[in-house]
Amino acid sequence: MKNFQFTTNFSSVVKPLVSAEKDEYLALASLIQLENFLPQIDTEKNVDLLPIAFNACVANRVNKNGDVIDTKAAIELCQSFINKQINLEHNRERVVGVILKAGFSAFGSDEPLSQEQVEKLDGPFNITLGGVVWRVVNSELADLIEDASDPTSSNYEKISASWELGFNQYNLILLGQGEKNIAYAEKIVEPEKVQEFASNLKALGGSGKMNGKNVYRQVVGNIVPLGIGLTENPAADVKGVLTNTEKNKKIEKNISESKENSVKDNNVMKLNSIQDITDENLKEMSASVVSEFVESELKKASESFHEEKTKYDEAIKAAEEKAALLAEEHEALKKSFEEVKSQLEEMKAEEADRQALETFSSRMASLDEQINLSDADREVLASQIKDLDEEGFEAFAKDIKILMSSKLKTNEVVAGVRTPVAALEVKTEEPIQEKAEEVIEEATEEAEVEGEAVANTTTPQAVSMAEKYKNAFNLDGFSIKY
Repeated sequence: MKNFQFTTNFSSVVKPLVSAEKDEYLALASLIQLENFLPQIDTEKNVDLLPIAFNACVANRVNKNGDVIDTKAAIELCQSFINKQINLEHNRERVVGVILKAGFSAFGSDEPLSQEQVEKLDGPFNITLGGVVWRVVNSELADLIEDASDPTSSNYEKISASWELGFNQYNLILLGQGEKNIAYAEKIVEPEKVQEFASNLKALGGSGKMNGKNVYRQVVGNIVPLGIGLTENPAADVKGVLTNTEKNKKIEKNISESKENSVKDNNVMKLNSIQDITDENLKEMSASVVSEFVESELKKASESFHEEKTKYDEAIKAAEEKAALLAEEHEALKKSFEEVKSQLEEMKAEEADRQALETFSSRMASLDEQINLSDADREVLASQIKDLDEEGFEAFAKDIKILMSSKLKTNEVVAGVRTPVAALEVKTEEPIQEKAEEVIEEATEEAEVEGEAVANTTTPQAVSMAEKYKNAFNLDGFSIKY
């Protein structure tokens, strides 16, 4: 037989429907639904058999051992219960019966459920079993099971049916304080994380706490029912073992009549609000009326909570989607802004270069108009003024005119021709006045000839010195005559 690394128990309190021989008036209406799971056995012919039915475990709800199975696992292992043995206190050498039927029922009401109904549930429901206890093997046990249904007996609800499961895998379930339904759980399913945090489980010696929540073990993988043990220690929120005897039909009749009377009484006194529960009203209403009202109110509160939680989750999801969209739009705008900023910086740099060039050209032209410059002069001056501000340039221009006073151009214009100072400073033995008159006369004649030549051809286009510097920064296009 395969050995399992782990085992766990899911239990129910034994509360059977006793035979009429013991007490035909014993009211067990709350367990009558379990009769659907009783094996169809003729107990008049088979007096050695005690048919029983009970809830083996609750799915989707953590048991007292800190273990739980979900809907998928419950459906997969349900039919595996059939033909498994019933023993005493999980001692497989003391077998006292066998399981013959398996199905599902509603948690709290024991109403039978089909597999199709169960597949849609994420809340708790029962795995309900039916089988027989062999009276001939242990008649005292059979009598004790029947006696355990009597509220006036010291053995009332004393017997528990504890189901043992074998498994090798599990997930971790985190639930808030007081919560037992795994529909609201945070799950850890990654094997490496399960192994890392498994030491927090009570079953493995831990505190049962993790991240401020209770930590439980969800049984998964290949799960095998190993047998039912009749014990006195329940481990799950399930109650009841129902038995059937040769007088069961008569008991059913009594229970049916009791139900009818209960319905009549309930029609007389019903609860519409919590304020209706008073000392006076409690004298006139049955306990079932109160329990039904409490159950109804709890159901309404649960449905309201689920609805509000769903709305909250949807609102959170919508907000997250909107935030993601805004973040995406922000990134696009940021990228566009950076591109525009880069283009603007390039335009500013180009404009600064253009203005610098115009300023430089204007300054060089100004110096060229006032001073007879050679190409070497221009090259030196260009390197000196290129980085000067306006005030610095004015000071530099003033100084350079003093330093190059010998090359300053004259302001006199003779017959439309500007006469350079250097041309007047010629060493000669003739008197300066006579030399000046000769120069003026020659300049006038040349001006007349050149003026006529220009007039007979085309009109020259005037180009400023600043434009020449701007269009030909390297000065190669200039030819200066003195």
